[in-house]
Amino acid sequence: MQSDRFRAAAESKDFSAIDDLFTEDVSFRSPVVFKQYEGRDAVAMLLGAVSQVFEDFRYTDHIETGNSAALCFSARVGDRELEGIDLLHFDDQGKINDMAVYVRPMSGINALAEAMQKKLEEASPA
Repeated sequence: MQSDRFRAAAESKDFSAIDDLFTEDVSFRSPVVFKQYEGRDAVAMLLGAVSQVFEDFRYTDHIETGNSAALCFSARVGDRELEGIDLLHFDDQGKINDMAVYVRPMSGINALAEAMQKKLEEASPA
């Protein structure tokens, strides 16, 4: 399946092959901000941070058809359990050109937003 490489990278928390996974102009929609992120560099930063924030991350289901895949997951952020979906769309070369992440419940979203804000502040030069 087209999403196997992304799934393996997410499960191993290793996005070193980001150039092979995503188009340069990939769009990424986060569950915690309204504005979408644009470009491979932004996605690399976000995925690196979220792989450090999520604990006990595991995929629980996988649905794929045509150029789209939905990978359902569960994880924990601190003491908050959450469930989510990585919704991926692939271009004709099999690279992800659009990704959206959906998370529930609200307590999980709030914990994720807070942890991601801290992680991204740590990563940003002052």
